[in-house]
Amino acid sequence: MVKRSEITTPEPLGDDQGIEASLRPSRLDEFVGQAKVRENLQIAIEAARQRGEPLDHALFFGPPGLGKTTLAILLAREMGVNLRTSSGPVLERPGDLVGLLTNLRKGDILFIDEIHRLRPTLEEFLYPAMEDWRVDVRISEGAHAETIPMQIEPFTLIGATTRYGLLTPPMRARFGMVERLHFYPPEDLATIVTRSATILEIEATAEGAAEIARRSRGTPRVANRLLRRVRDYAMVRAGGVIDQPTAQAALERLDVDEFGLDDMDKRILSAIIEKFGGGPVGLNTVAVAVGEDAGTLEEVYEPFLIQQGFLQRTPRGRAATPAAYKHFGFTVPKDGPNLFDGA
Repeated sequence: MVKRSEITTPEPLGDDQGIEASLRPSRLDEFVGQAKVRENLQIAIEAARQRGEPLDHALFFGPPGLGKTTLAILLAREMGVNLRTSSGPVLERPGDLVGLLTNLRKGDILFIDEIHRLRPTLEEFLYPAMEDWRVDVRISEGAHAETIPMQIEPFTLIGATTRYGLLTPPMRARFGMVERLHFYPPEDLATIVTRSATILEIEATAEGAAEIARRSRGTPRVANRLLRRVRDYAMVRAGGVIDQPTAQAALERLDVDEFGLDDMDKRILSAIIEKFGGGPVGLNTVAVAVGEDAGTLEEVYEPFLIQQGFLQRTPRGRAATPAAYKHFGFTVPKDGPNLFDGA
């Protein structure tokens, strides 16, 4: 199976890390979008400051590229504390966590990305740390194994996940704040593109920024990546100005259409329509037909296609909607796709 690497992937690519850091807001009130989440966090920060306590443990979940890591960084900055970062796949043994937890000062934030991939033994190890500020350090192995409880400083755990349903109920219950991040509307993305263009020192008209935003799949990471590629085109072919015609021409060369659909999106929908009569068809069958991993289809592609009204999940599998037929120039069946047959 091929790994998704198109420019519209919401997952971070190799050249994203340094650029993303330079484009991140420096304060929470500069964070664009997710108004309800931002307001809830501002209230929590102010309350924690007034009490002189660490923030409650927080869990951010939602599709990749929406700002979960950025929010963790901003929370640490607003609270004036240190931020330590790790990820679920990297942490393999309790000893890995002991080193992180014992080096935290009072109020510091530990950010664990992909927290749903923590091993069960590590989850259980975290429970007393999150509730009682205590870790149990094993000092011997075998039948006579002993553990010594060690006190740690009160801290805040921030977890981020794209698969909220894979977190165990005991782990979910230990987070005082649970916030879902949603896809961004085009107007918020246009604001982000305009701000990023200023930082990247490229002129972007309101119409040019809006065109990039409209094709960014509701995801700031994708918007910033498209902006960088359009910037290159504008500097070489358009006198260094990103207006609407320049953005359209650049994005067409990148095979990103007016809805933000890329080549793989088109292959998925075309396969369902042409090879399987519009569906319903099973996820694994679609994955084989387009040469992509089924998990990637379900986690990365489908949410956006469903949100845009091109795909439906039915009891029997995936089905293309009339909007997908029309978008790709196919004739909609007279009775429409048989979405719920056999339900």
